Amino acid sequence: MYQSHVSVIGERLWSQLRDLAPERVRPARSVLLRQGDPGTHVIVLVSGSALVMLTGPSGERTLLAVRGAGELLGELAVLDDQPRTATVIAAETCRIHIVPAILFLAFVEEHGLLSCLLRHAIARVRESEAVRLELATASVPLRLASALSRLVKAASASTSEVVVRLTQTELSQMIGASRNAVGTALKPWREQGWVATASGGGLLIRNMRAIQSQAQVQP
Repeated sequence: MYQSHVSVIGERLWSQLRDLAPERVRPARSVLLRQGDPGTHVIVLVSGSALVMLTGPSGERTLLAVRGAGELLGELAVLDDQPRTATVIAAETCRIHIVPAILFLAFVEEHGLLSCLLRHAIARVRESEAVRLELATASVPLRLASALSRLVKAASASTSEVVVRLTQTELSQMIGASRNAVGTALKPWREQGWVATASGGGLLIRNMRAIQSQAQVQP
């Protein structure tokens, strides 16, 4: 089962890591990390959720994962001193701490965290590969339901209704489908009242379980 970083290193060390840099707030849709950039820092995600996106040679974007509170972002590029392999975008307002690479590496060495962080990174790669396989083989409704489910699961909201601050075009890019195909998939869910247009833009998810159940039987 996939674990968050705070679960892997423990609350005490997570708090110490967070305290290495001041808290900052980033709005929805802002770029937190950019594919191809050097690993100059890691991001400690305190609240909110973020999309991990891979950009292809023609500019196409693919959703690899959704990350929530209690996650480190961008640590692999710092650990192996290689360019970032994906772009990370805030899916909602996020509270973060930006820890410089030199401080992060010293922290990892001081507390002997390298092996557990590398094992965690391997688990992430396996998760991303499973998502990419799903995007290549599943129907559009199923791909959309799966993406929305990940967003809802990672969201900071504590209520049964969750707002996903992404446009229909952004959702279509995430799952590798046309905007019209996404609209077609959303139509019966809207008619059932399971999703609605959110105030301020995006989707209000009212019944994720029902969406997932119907997506299993849609062509």
